[in-house]
Amino acid sequence: MEFKDYYKILGVSKDATQDEIKKKYRKLALKHHPDKNSGNKEAEEKFKAIAEAYEVLGNKDKRKKYDELGVNWKQYEQAGAYAGQAGQGGYDYAQWGEGAHKAGGYSHVNYEDMFGGSGGFSDFFEQYFGGQYQRTSKARRPHPFPGQDYEAQMDIDLNEAYYGSSRILNINDQKLKIDIKPGIKNGQLLRVKGKGGKGAHGGESGHLYLKVNIKHNNRFERKGNNLYCDLSLDFYKAILGGKISVYTFKGNMNINIPKLAQNGKVFRLKNMGMPAYNKKMFSVIFM
Repeated sequence: MEFKDYYKILGVSKDATQDEIKKKYRKLALKHHPDKNSGNKEAEEKFKAIAEAYEVLGNKDKRKKYDELGVNWKQYEQAGAYAGQAGQGGYDYAQWGEGAHKAGGYSHVNYEDMFGGSGGFSDFFEQYFGGQYQRTSKARRPHPFPGQDYEAQMDIDLNEAYYGSSRILNINDQKLKIDIKPGIKNGQLLRVKGKGGKGAHGGESGHLYLKVNIKHNNRFERKGNNLYCDLSLDFYKAILGGKISVYTFKGNMNINIPKLAQNGKVFRLKNMGMPAYNKKMFSVIFM
């Protein structure tokens, strides 16, 4: 019987914390989940191996037993006896079985319902943690698995980014209203909690991540939360100066042009730029 290196299967070190183990397990489980790899036998086997490794390492008591077993594995393997043969010249492997110190038998984890009867955990797990020798009449439910996260993109224009907006999206035949707050940035990710793939065995649903793309605007160029635009002056206005009306998202504003205005001079209108999330407005700059 082959020894299972659960730390290697999950890709974590032996001194990894329980949180690190859980985080790595979730990442691998999502990658190899049957819902995401339909018909992929290799992914299915990896998923079962990951589930088995987490069944042990994700439980403090089982992990402790596993660590003790690992140190002495060669000794037990060389004893050459199966569980239940203590007193007949062999090593009593049964002491390592899950529930060995509990009255009423051993527990058993059954994943066959997830894979259509294609098999549960390995012989190694059953021998030491699954209670292959004596099972309770009621199998314990498998671990819950989170659903897959979905990703999508949403295009908006600069006006919508400035004032805020809302969109109705159709995700998996379900209509979702997405609210867009004023000041949203190009490339920003919006998370819609629980609107991804459904979890398995009571696991939480995944999330929907929307990447916001702000389309090019012919009037303004956005730099951070400042807005830049070109301002054209006729020759006489540049020489003599005076007032000129310019467009902003808050309406037309008059600005004073000084006499002999130089080409490339920058004018700033305070608090006329893009709004920031829950913060003050920035400037719109005319050039």
